[in-house]
Amino acid sequence: MSGARETIERSESLADWAGSLAGLDDFDWFRPMRPGKASIAEVISHLQNWDRYLLETVLTEVEAGRGIHFPAFDPFNALAYQYANSGVARERLLCELAATRRELCRRLRELDPAVLERPLLVNGAQRDPHTGRPYSLALILEEFLEHDEHHRAQIEAARSGG
Repeated sequence: MSGARETIERSESLADWAGSLAGLDDFDWFRPMRPGKASIAEVISHLQNWDRYLLETVLTEVEAGRGIHFPAFDPFNALAYQYANSGVARERLLCELAATRRELCRRLRELDPAVLERPLLVNGAQRDPHTGRPYSLALILEEFLEHDEHHRAQIEAARSGG
């Protein structure tokens, strides 16, 4: 299995993991994981919002042979936090995350491997400023998987009282 395909498979596991959060009570769901930080609800909404952006915007641009433009993170994330606190039911938010992630992974698996590896511009840049690697959809997926794993670890630590 290629690196990009393996990343897609690992990314899809988040959909199943999200179901494990359904049993949280409202206190644990909405309390900040650390003082001044996001709640589990906000992080789940944040993950779902980025998945939707990848699905609805990034894939369209990449399939058309264009570069990717990511929005300013703070205002984009604030929208996700607002949604998490809007009264949306926990079960609905978890189902939305799982469904969006599964659809994103399905669409990614349908792409020609060459599309996943094709160099592209991200916010006008050819290379990732942290690694120096040329941008490609495969690299973006790796970075998003690291992002997922970071948030998953935060949530698991909060669940275990850490």
